[in-house]
Amino acid sequence: MDNKLKNKFEEIYGAGGEIRFFAAAGRVNLIGEHIDYCGGKVLPAGLNLKCVVAARLRSDKVVNLAATTIGDRVSLDIGKLGDYRELKWGNYQAGMAYMMQGAGYDVPAMDLLYDCDVPFGSGLSSSAAIEVATGVTIALMGRKGGNKEKEKRELTAEELVKIAVLAQKAENEYAGVSCGIMDQFASAMAKKDCAILLDCATLEYSYNPLKLGDYRLVIANSNKRRSLAEGKYNERRSECEEGLAVLKSKLPNIQNLSDVTPKDLQKYEGLLPPVVRQRVTHVVGECVRVADSVKALAKGKIAEFGELLNQSHYSLRDLYEVTGVELDTLTHLARTHKGCIGSRMTGAGFGGCTVSLVHKDSVADFVENVGKTYEQKVGLKADFYDTSIEDGARELL
Repeated sequence: MDNKLKNKFEEIYGAGGEIRFFAAAGRVNLIGEHIDYCGGKVLPAGLNLKCVVAARLRSDKVVNLAATTIGDRVSLDIGKLGDYRELKWGNYQAGMAYMMQGAGYDVPAMDLLYDCDVPFGSGLSSSAAIEVATGVTIALMGRKGGNKEKEKRELTAEELVKIAVLAQKAENEYAGVSCGIMDQFASAMAKKDCAILLDCATLEYSYNPLKLGDYRLVIANSNKRRSLAEGKYNERRSECEEGLAVLKSKLPNIQNLSDVTPKDLQKYEGLLPPVVRQRVTHVVGECVRVADSVKALAKGKIAEFGELLNQSHYSLRDLYEVTGVELDTLTHLARTHKGCIGSRMTGAGFGGCTVSLVHKDSVADFVENVGKTYEQKVGLKADFYDTSIEDGARELL
């Protein structure tokens, strides 16, 4: 593990004792946007951008929180973990500890130092990475015994899924954001060089090798900041719930909006209020695009996958209305670059990041020219990330 983080930890908390390191991944959702909370199938992948936690046990009843990038310091009383919802920084960690404790995990007294290079407010799930990294830290630092040393330092897939579910619960019930399961699941369960096809209704999943041939995934941060809790994310979710309630009157066997087929929608769309109809049309179409993307990738049809990325963005722009001038400009400039075959917003929208498929020989020119023109047109400087597809939550040994 990098000695720089260890040295920073000892600078804050003092030397001595065993310091362990845990990580959870940021994620990029390749396609399947705003359908996770509608029970749809999504296609995320873990990134080399991650949240790392340095941890050391204490002998009292306190969990101390610090970060490498901000000056805030927080102390959590293990007996009062429900009392920290209003923290400006530290509520994600407190919420995760609270949910883990409620699920029967032992939350040990610890000093924790967070080092997160997932950009905040970018749509790459920094909050999920923090929550899942906290959950893995609690699970492994609080684990007693085990027949083998390895058992004390690794979590099974079933345990990681449980942590992901608790992380979603923490975000929903503690932080007040009505997110679906995708972000936390991808952060926990990501696998190197694979995308995860996740059924958000059942949590069934499969790993799909991400073979893009001569193309690379280029992630660009629009640097238009957004907050899910303050934005219109919850409003979109309510609109989908309204659409589901209306359609259930005619389709009693459906459980989720993702169960609605294009044929069903064509038959009953007249029952939906105009705005709700737009939202439902996006969800139904996006579910089809995910299925088509999996098929295209399996057959090596990268250009077809790129066009599906484009169509996803248009739907998010015109039907779901979650893009905005920054994301629309950035994806438009990407699509007009000769080396790019597809570009879309990724994440909740209202700012954040885009993901583009760019030929490997054009990446440098793409970054330079798209970045330059975007700054001229919008007045913001975009950040471009040299990313790779990596594993999810784990202890760093």
